Amino acid sequence: MKQMALSWYAQVEGCFLVSLGVCFLAASGLLVGGTAGLAFIANKALPITFGFWFFTINLPFFYLAIRQMGKAFALRSLLCIVAVSLMSDVLNYYVHFDNLPPLLGAVIAGGLIGIGLILLFRYRSSLGGVNILGLYLEERFGIHSGKVLLGSDLIVAAFALALYDWDKVAYSLLGFVVLSSVLGRYHKKAPIQQQSDIHLQPPAQEARESQSVVNTPS
Repeated sequence: MKQMALSWYAQVEGCFLVSLGVCFLAASGLLVGGTAGLAFIANKALPITFGFWFFTINLPFFYLAIRQMGKAFALRSLLCIVAVSLMSDVLNYYVHFDNLPPLLGAVIAGGLIGIGLILLFRYRSSLGGVNILGLYLEERFGIHSGKVLLGSDLIVAAFALALYDWDKVAYSLLGFVVLSSVLGRYHKKAPIQQQSDIHLQPPAQEARESQSVVNTPS
């Protein structure tokens, strides 16, 4: 029970940090990465609604989550998306940053969102979209999720160049790099991947390590 409470507390904390980071992005007029960024760009190119594009782009990722990572993971991710949506609206209503330089906003937002995602990833949750793909590739193939997120953000930045001013895209790209750097520095392998590394350890190596422990003087 205590472990479950700690898990949910960490996920709420992660959602709050991500929401605060989104507020810094909004105050600086910068782009959001991942599927949300793609949805904003798609809606600007083909105006329908942001919600329609966000839902449509997320569908294949949640299908992947349910099939490969379990319904519990998909449900936690969905709840975190709802939490970030609500928290972002509340924070944007009550918290205002006047004359926030884009450079400062990009660095702070990237750091906050990166730390928030680390908390979510650590407790087997995500914010959907590319987060799901990143965790799947990390657990299945050992590819760090930070690299996957940075790759998707670079795609967002490339599309954004056709619709936004270059300086806004450049500052947004800085925020993406900060986010990826935080993930790369502090996010460790997912538990499943760590376990698979242990099981895949060659028997000879395990025997040598065991022998060295036995021979170590106490």
